[in-house]
Amino acid sequence: MIYLDNAATTYHKPPEVAEAVFNALQGTGSSGRGAHGASLEASRIVFRTRAAISEIFNVTDPSRVVFTSNATESLNIAIQGLLSPGDRCITTAMEHNSVLRPLYHMETKGIRLDILPADSRGRVDPGLFEAAIRPDTKAIIMAHGSNVTGNVTDIQAIGDLCRRHRLLFIVDAAQTAGLLPIDMVRSHISALCLSGHKSLLGPQGTGALCLAEGVLPEPLIYGGTGMDSFAKNMPSVLPENLEAGTLNVHGLAGLLASCGYIRSYGQDRMHREATALSKAFIDGIMDIEGLVLYGDFSDGNRTPVVSLNIRDMDAGELADELYERFGIAVRAGAHCAPLVHRTFGTEKQGMVRFSFSHFNTMEEVKAAIDALRTIGEEAR
Repeated sequence: MIYLDNAATTYHKPPEVAEAVFNALQGTGSSGRGAHGASLEASRIVFRTRAAISEIFNVTDPSRVVFTSNATESLNIAIQGLLSPGDRCITTAMEHNSVLRPLYHMETKGIRLDILPADSRGRVDPGLFEAAIRPDTKAIIMAHGSNVTGNVTDIQAIGDLCRRHRLLFIVDAAQTAGLLPIDMVRSHISALCLSGHKSLLGPQGTGALCLAEGVLPEPLIYGGTGMDSFAKNMPSVLPENLEAGTLNVHGLAGLLASCGYIRSYGQDRMHREATALSKAFIDGIMDIEGLVLYGDFSDGNRTPVVSLNIRDMDAGELADELYERFGIAVRAGAHCAPLVHRTFGTEKQGMVRFSFSHFNTMEEVKAAIDALRTIGEEAR
């Protein structure tokens, strides 16, 4: 199988990730739930993983790294825990449902939502953000990188805007964490929401919510934390305030190993190699008759994501042919981003998404080009 669905989850992981998960399965208990060796080893893994995530994203204090199961949970904690009835917030038409659905839910509780439109390349005019700010605006909530187009937003500029207007800046980094540099302090990010299983190269079921100083959402889940057991409320300190229940220590052990791999291999190198593969793919398919590409390919600062269609062929049918005939795994459909498809008019057709990793090869890229070319010729 040629796996080109890395925007959903990275398939090829560093060998040390699997080894770390296996070792944790064999030798850890529950973090913070005892003073015996197995529990203490689990606590060490959790502490080291917090420190590793804190280092990658410049979180001011490792205790402000809250572990979750994925970016979706992180976004729900941030959105539902930081917004209140009467607040207004700004987002865009390029968002994943992990942003949109919590916001729609909060609309039913009395928040006001401004959704900024995108142009024909999937770009949101930066000037629209400042123009949309009202006296009751509390936050800007948006993705760093689109899971559909691969477009990357200048979070430094938006963060500066939020700082000037004293707004919360909640960033969905599911597509960029581990692949592109993110500095919470420099970009004035209030809450950084990330998944461990994409470009951080960790196991599924891992994620984090990184919080700036002074930012403390209301808990989304209540329960045991291993401390203050007689209190009726959650502990007031981070990370325990937002971490109810037993942590996924086995997964975090894998995430710790993947963070070490990223530091050793080099984030810039990973991005450069994956981007070179996606560019070679684009260059190889541009002359296919009836091909439609979605996104802004004039900007070199992109994630290695390419979404396309061929003529009026259903996206699901095209993806099935790629896998059944050529052994190429891609993603088809709406990609959990309904407003993106309304922007491009592809609600019914969907899109086929190719997403590359530095673990992919140029031979696999050439095979994908040849497969698309064959299908395109047959569709004429």
